[in-house]
Amino acid sequence: MGRKIRVLIAKPGLDGHDRGAKVVARALRDAGMEVIYTGLHQTPEQIVEAAIQEDVVVIGLSALSGAHLELFPQVVDLLEENNAEDIIVLGGGIIPDDDAEKLREEGLAKIFGPGTPTQEIVEYIRENVELESGE
Repeated sequence: MGRKIRVLIAKPGLDGHDRGAKVVARALRDAGMEVIYTGLHQTPEQIVEAAIQEDVVVIGLSALSGAHLELFPQVVDLLEENNAEDIIVLGGGIIPDDDAEKLREEGLAKIFGPGTPTQEIVEYIRENVELESGE
C-alpha cells in the first residue's frame, strides 16, 4: 500500500476569505489525502518552504483578491529555484479565463474556478499524481 497523497492548501497575499480553501481541504481529506492548510496571508516564500518541509506533491493556491497573476507565478518560480518543480501547482478562486490561460503558461497545472465540484479537483489530483508504492 502506497503513501497518501500530500497536498498543501495555501492562501497567498492579503486575501482574507478562506471558506473555499477550507471546503476544498475538507473534500481532499474526505477523499483520503493528507492536507496541510497554511492559513491566511501567506507569502510565496512561506508557501514553498512549507511545501518542501511537508514533502507535498501538490500545492493548491486560492485567491479572491486579484493578486493571482503576481503571487501564483512567484510560487512556481520559487519551487524551481529550490529544485522542487516536480510539485504540481493548482490554482483556484475568482480568476478570469484570460488570466487562467496566463497562469497555465506560467507553470500552473490547472485552474479551478468558482463552483467547480470538489470531486473534479479530487479526480484531477488522483489522475495526475503518481505515488511510489510500498513506502
